Amino acid sequence: MGDASGSDLISDLPQSIIESILVRLPIRDAVRTSILSSKWRYKWASITQLVFDEKCVDTCSDRDVVEKTVVKFITRLLFLHQGPIHKFQITISYLQSCPEIDQWILFLSRNDIKELVLELGEGEFFRIPSCLFKCKKLCRLELFRCELDPPPSFKGFLCLRSLNLHQVLISPEAIEALISNCPLLESLSLSYFDSLALSIRAPNLKYLYLEGEFRDICLEDTPQLVEISVAMYMTDDIAEHFEQSADCNFVKFLGGVPNLERLVGHIYFTKYLSIGNDPGCLPIMYKNLETIELNQVSFEDMKEILIVLRLITSSPNLKELQISGIFYTNFLWQGSSNIPSATDAPDLDFWEKECPSKCRLSQLRVVHLTDMCGVPHEMELIKFLLGSSPVLEIMTIIPCVYVVESQLKMLTELVKFRRASAKAEIVFVRE
Repeated sequence: MGDASGSDLISDLPQSIIESILVRLPIRDAVRTSILSSKWRYKWASITQLVFDEKCVDTCSDRDVVEKTVVKFITRLLFLHQGPIHKFQITISYLQSCPEIDQWILFLSRNDIKELVLELGEGEFFRIPSCLFKCKKLCRLELFRCELDPPPSFKGFLCLRSLNLHQVLISPEAIEALISNCPLLESLSLSYFDSLALSIRAPNLKYLYLEGEFRDICLEDTPQLVEISVAMYMTDDIAEHFEQSADCNFVKFLGGVPNLERLVGHIYFTKYLSIGNDPGCLPIMYKNLETIELNQVSFEDMKEILIVLRLITSSPNLKELQISGIFYTNFLWQGSSNIPSATDAPDLDFWEKECPSKCRLSQLRVVHLTDMCGVPHEMELIKFLLGSSPVLEIMTIIPCVYVVESQLKMLTELVKFRRASAKAEIVFVRE
């Protein structure tokens, strides 16, 4: 701690610098600095960021003992703490719902908490106490496996910028009200919700991540969105609901996001967008959209193919495109050599109608296609991309592992396609 003359340079540093050192240590080590000297006894007690993880106490084979030790450690630390607490984070898998957590949140609500992360272990869902909704300075909230029920008097978190709810029990009305009553909200992540129909009104929202069983999603007021990632899980009830819907999901979801820069669609996303009446010409152009990633696209569904094309041709500055297909199980039974040829596929004339010869993807440089089976509409997409991308640098094609016999046929067709870019390299990966 000191040099040969006995001076203590570290202890004499400003408290702000000492705190910046302590917050970079595991919380247990930060508290242990109290034994260094009398000057350091309570240095840790004023740090504004408290992060508790699996290593905050010694572990043993008895989970009950470890859990009691953790609860005691956190309770005592909060009792000795001095000053505001801006960040409080618990990510401990062996910590279950317990009454002490209510007391911790009450304490935090009186100490200017700005960031709160609660990730408890499996078991009974923790019911968030009402005192949380009195945290007026809260700017980041992440809850895992909790039950959330805002009181009628709650008017929103006026400073909240980031909201992450994972497996949270909350009514549809409450979650919509929560989102719309956070006027500064910029990042929203909702995962593992069941049969949720959701309308999002968040004029400052920039980042949106959705995963779960959604019956419907409507982006009503989200003009600032720059990044969207969606994974939708399908149940029989939701599938039936989709089949009965006449509204255009594409317009409801992507009709009001003109500033989008990155779009990632996982399972069933293109299927969801394809439901409803065809909007015809899209109401907006995605002039800032540079990256599109679409997974598990069905190239036997003309509506899904149309969604893919509309997105691509409505994004004049698209630079990177990633698409994965779906393996068609009937090929497995019939043999991959029975994959239909272009002459067997219906509706191939639609490529000429939807992709006029003057169409140019003038910024597209990277294309990555995976799980390709070589079906006609997949090959037509490849043909269109190669012929319409004058600055294309690389196209990577990874065929489906189940269509070994048709890979040579795919290669034979590929070499015949015209390339608008003389520098375009095609990488065909045979696994």
